[in-house]
Amino acid sequence: MFGYGKILVVIRRQARVMAGHSGPGSSTSQTQSSQIQTNVIKTMIFVCAFYVMLWTPSDIYYLLLHFIPDIPNTMYFYSTFSGFFYVSANPFIYALKFDPVRRILVGLIPWKKSEQAGESVEMPASGTAPTRTTRQRN
Repeated sequence: MFGYGKILVVIRRQARVMAGHSGPGSSTSQTQSSQIQTNVIKTMIFVCAFYVMLWTPSDIYYLLLHFIPDIPNTMYFYSTFSGFFYVSANPFIYALKFDPVRRILVGLIPWKKSEQAGESVEMPASGTAPTRTTRQRN
């Protein structure tokens, strides 16, 4: 959580620097910067709340284990599963929340074809870059 605080401080500092470099009447860049900052803040709040929600059962289990040694194993399995679920779901939160990450991940899917643009991605042998081919529509 402290890492997210540091990210927020850096983003705010960068936004101030960018606002200082932009000339008068550039409200579009300030609006875009504000939207990006708001999106990052919402994502950080969601990730932190998700973390607290899914890791709290594990913390409670281990705290209770010191006072009540014969806690049922089902609580252990539930608390472990919830922690593992957070770890596995965290990348998907970022993938769904940020457009640049989403675009890169969609581009990595080898069978993904863009029918609207008439473009497909062909995955070559290992070690070379994928190639894009464009078809003409009639």
